[in-house]
Amino acid sequence: MEEFDLATLSKNNGRDGAPAYVAHKGKVIDVSRSKLWQGGLHMKRHHAGADLTADIQAAPHGMEVLDRYPQAGILTENRAAVRIPPSLSKLISRFPMLRRHPHPMTVHFPIVFMSAATVFNLLYLVTGIKSFETTALHCLGGGLLSAVVAILTGLYTWWLNYLAKPLRAVAVKKRVSIAMLITGLIVFVWRLINPGILDSFQTGSIIYLFLVVSLFPMVCVIGWFGAALSFPIERD
Repeated sequence: MEEFDLATLSKNNGRDGAPAYVAHKGKVIDVSRSKLWQGGLHMKRHHAGADLTADIQAAPHGMEVLDRYPQAGILTENRAAVRIPPSLSKLISRFPMLRRHPHPMTVHFPIVFMSAATVFNLLYLVTGIKSFETTALHCLGGGLLSAVVAILTGLYTWWLNYLAKPLRAVAVKKRVSIAMLITGLIVFVWRLINPGILDSFQTGSIIYLFLVVSLFPMVCVIGWFGAALSFPIERD
């Protein structure tokens, strides 16, 4: 039986004539004949050439689907044993959602709060209703708190599930997330110091409004690259 480590397995990704191999609980399985794995991509999300043990646990089907295909070898490198501390490994075994779910669960909050801060400030400028501007401040506070949690869970997920590899999408998300956090903090403190910053337009008001509006595209960039990690774009 041929032995594979993660580096060797990654070469069998189903692209450019390479076979499509996936690993599950130490077994390397050849899914090249499956129409659902053409090009090494399954359901626009799962890539061949990787250990999909955790992914299959969350899939709508069980191991019986992979049992239809021949075993190509065994995976000699156990990522969980090598990288994860024993205490964390036991915790994940007891609560499997701790492997992949913390970041998807928390990332939606800063997306909504930061976007809402922009929207409610614009509503205040259009309508003149001060409560919209106050709501924007509250949303910004919630966005800052939840952004810290989302960033921490994102780093945890990157370390645990992507082996902290240098991925472009992750690099972009980290840079833009930090920029968003700093921008949001500046705007929040500025608004606390000067509650009437948007009551009359001056140079400071324009800069403040620019910073507020800039939160929205930053949120969109973070969301886009996050979605690209979970649901990769197919390329011809």
